[in-house]
Amino acid sequence: MTFGEIKEKGIKGVKTIIFGRTLFVILAFLVQFAFIFTTFRYLRDYSTIVYGGFIVLGSLVVLHLFNGRGTPEFKLVWILPVLVFPVFGAIFYVYIYTQPGTKIIKRRLETLSKETREFLKQEDTVKERLREKDDQLTRFSDYMYDYGQCPVYDQTEAKFYPLGDEQFPDILAELRKAEKFIFLEYFIVEEGFMWNSILQILKEKVKEGVEVRFMYDGMCTMTLLPIFYPKLLEEDGIKCKIFSPIKPMFSSHYNNRDHRKILVLDGKVAFTGGTNLADEYINQKERFGHWKDTAIMIKGKAVEKFTYLFLEMWNITEKHPEDYGKYISPKMPDIRQDGYFIPYGVSPFGAERIGKRVYLDILNTAKNYVHIMTPYLILDYEMTMALTYAAKRGVDVKIIMPHIPDKRYAFDVAKTYYNELLEAGIEIYEYIPGFVHAKIFVSDDEEAVVGTVNLDYRSFYHHFECGVVLYENSQIDVIEEDYQKTLEQCQKVTREDYGKQKLIDRVIGKVLRIFAPLM
Repeated sequence: MTFGEIKEKGIKGVKTIIFGRTLFVILAFLVQFAFIFTTFRYLRDYSTIVYGGFIVLGSLVVLHLFNGRGTPEFKLVWILPVLVFPVFGAIFYVYIYTQPGTKIIKRRLETLSKETREFLKQEDTVKERLREKDDQLTRFSDYMYDYGQCPVYDQTEAKFYPLGDEQFPDILAELRKAEKFIFLEYFIVEEGFMWNSILQILKEKVKEGVEVRFMYDGMCTMTLLPIFYPKLLEEDGIKCKIFSPIKPMFSSHYNNRDHRKILVLDGKVAFTGGTNLADEYINQKERFGHWKDTAIMIKGKAVEKFTYLFLEMWNITEKHPEDYGKYISPKMPDIRQDGYFIPYGVSPFGAERIGKRVYLDILNTAKNYVHIMTPYLILDYEMTMALTYAAKRGVDVKIIMPHIPDKRYAFDVAKTYYNELLEAGIEIYEYIPGFVHAKIFVSDDEEAVVGTVNLDYRSFYHHFECGVVLYENSQIDVIEEDYQKTLEQCQKVTREDYGKQKLIDRVIGKVLRIFAPLM
């Protein structure tokens, strides 16, 4: 039974359920926040000794931040409120820092990673063949395996999709071929033509004995789907769960969203990229003009990494051990050799920022060009320096951005970086027909990345993400060809354009940039 069918039977409509829950959660957050603030304000006024203790605590927090690991931007965004509000700022930082939610998830993922390690071993023969072609990329692959548990694969084929519209028919076709299992993990799901078409096939596959697991991010419960939606799917035999559902309590782990887009079929086929499961991603519904997104399908050995990425996330909340051996990718002798692949996952926990490192490696090793599409441009110092240094040493760096943004505040922040990038020789373009949601890097006709990682703090530091690096694969030319075609529909940004921006938008952008690490 679908949520639409429940509505037809007289139960409250989607908007009533969603908006009621959303309002409840927001009010709960505000009440808790007000309680914390009022309590600490009262203690500050109550006693000089207590206030002095908070000043000492604030000083210790600043020392901890200054001497701890992390980027300068994150330290600054916390030091400012601690210094300006020595009582509330310090206590709020301690409260966030000591939250158990993120630590529990981190420890659980570390355990799961150890369990899947034996299924994700690097083949030495593949690495040696890669070394003969490119020693630098081999060293990068060593880093990805040692610090991200991401092997490099051969015997894999790929198909790049310039639009979600072109990907969707292949998703339906591959779903119909599934015989053993189907895994889906998405950030956004909304009832409509796209999701309902997929759901119908999933229901049919369950009847055929195919195992179907579906996981989506908890933010969907705020605006798109009711909290009981998994129960509806379970009635049809689909195993379903919400990752980190939003509850009426204040916790820092709500900042760590599952931004991945993964579809795995029988361990043979995997899809990833920017497209979620909602109609705007295939231009069945217009939001912010024409929706330009990209995705990729891979077949062969590299699929196994996406299988185990999914299983690790699924098992965060599971109490029973997983039989990982059931999901080993079968041998596919008909798959031809077509370059090398490094599928990867990104976690917000730990010192390694795999998604960011993938992009930095391309920028720092490119010889001729790096062409980028991204919906957001909210950069830390390290990424800004990598982009500008690449351009200054003669690399052709181009960035395609949306012309019609989905988040106005993020667009205002992005424009605060324009002048510095333009001065360094980077070319910035805006996609005139509408919104760019694609996340791609392509470089030197040799290397490309397709995935879910945006050029912003959220993707680099806060979200779970995924992607795949391609090297000497035939689809790299297809990706670059699509980039050039997209440029024909773009308008080049000049420094004069920034001067034409409304004063209020410039002010908003500069103020929000201070808080960019939290955006």
